[in-house]
Amino acid sequence: MSARHTRWASIAPMLFVVLWSTGFIGAKYGLPYAEPLTFLLWRFVLVTVLLALLAWHAQARWPASPRTVGHIAVVGLLLHGGYLGGVFVAIHQGVSAGTMALIAGLQPALTAAAAGPLLDERVRPRQWIGLALGLAGVALVVHERIGISTATPFGYALAFLALFAITAGTLYQKRFCADMDLRTGGVIQFAAAALAMSLLAPLFETMRVQWTGQFVFALVWLVVVLSLGAISLLYVLIRHGEAARVASLFYLVPPVTALMAYAIFGERLGMLALGGMAMTVVGVALVVARAR
Repeated sequence: MSARHTRWASIAPMLFVVLWSTGFIGAKYGLPYAEPLTFLLWRFVLVTVLLALLAWHAQARWPASPRTVGHIAVVGLLLHGGYLGGVFVAIHQGVSAGTMALIAGLQPALTAAAAGPLLDERVRPRQWIGLALGLAGVALVVHERIGISTATPFGYALAFLALFAITAGTLYQKRFCADMDLRTGGVIQFAAAALAMSLLAPLFETMRVQWTGQFVFALVWLVVVLSLGAISLLYVLIRHGEAARVASLFYLVPPVTALMAYAIFGERLGMLALGGMAMTVVGVALVVARAR
């Protein structure tokens, strides 16, 4: 193995964690200038166009049947519409970026636990203990934040809705469209999510956007760095045999996001919340760690 490949293998997983963590920061950074569903509509449209150009240039294969297209669209509605919609609206409702990242960080644990009854995969007692520990940690963080933040109960409800949406979307994709082409499948997923936002945004929002430099920066960052860059990096890591390592590093997203939120927005976590975050990190680690 070359020295260059060794350096890449050591840096890439942490680079992915850092980039993924900025998604919650980018959402909060741009939301003062656009309502959440409108913000997402612009993001999804731009990502769809860019992915379509990439798929056309690469002559990527498209799904062979309308049934497969339908399955991929359902995943898009869950992963992008449900998950990102919940995240953006929850942050808009006052849920801190760090708390939102912590709740979303339960996804690997919840997916592993749900895969048992739904996909006939074995769930070990250690994983159930980890899931319970992770949920308890989130409860501590949310309990403390309720007293010191402006977040509404509706915001926290949407945060957990986002968690369940990404979990359901992950399981659905594994069951029905695990072998889709990532480029053309991404076009279908983001197009379905964009269609959903185009129907919902006019019903609940004014759809006004303040095209400030800060908003444009947040939009470009989320489209290019998150929706294209971070996802592509994840697939590259998986292709080079780093899937297990990336999965185990997902539980670092909440503390990394919390540090970013503290540095950029001054979001603070008290001792109770810090203890809850530590519990959640350990809980998710217990679930995703491979049995030796």
